[in-house]
Amino acid sequence: MRDERVLYERLCLEGFQSGLSWLTILRKREAFRAAFVGFDPERVAAFGKRDVERLLADASIVRHRGKIEATIANARATVGLRETEPLHEVFWSYAPSRHRTPRSRSEWAASTPESTALSKRLKQAGFRFVGPTTVYAAMQACGVVNDHLEGCFVRAAVEEIRCRPS
Repeated sequence: MRDERVLYERLCLEGFQSGLSWLTILRKREAFRAAFVGFDPERVAAFGKRDVERLLADASIVRHRGKIEATIANARATVGLRETEPLHEVFWSYAPSRHRTPRSRSEWAASTPESTALSKRLKQAGFRFVGPTTVYAAMQACGVVNDHLEGCFVRAAVEEIRCRPS
């Protein structure tokens, strides 16, 4: 997945999920999209204090000031990255050079050296709520890594999509 808006949305939703059930976030996904104007980075980057207050009053989304403010900061950082290296290029530059295939659930990782490095890079660019575990989940969701187990029926299909040239 190499679409800036989609990457920005996934990264923000992973941040909102932190400490909550992913099902909670999925059930509220359309409300998040409405509240954050389709996760359009330019439009969200223009949000101000009134928008934060409006979002804190919106019961259809997760009303967490830190996560709402992080979503706005992440939009500004996404727009800022366009001048040097767009978000999708930053994300994919941290794809592991050797892709391991987990054989069992015990081999699944919550974070990796690559997600830790990407987390640091994003924080330097002004992103918030992007710790190594959150970033690794976004890397999985966007296809940068493929953690499907060796015998999983979708592993090969995911790997084919992951390896397609952009």
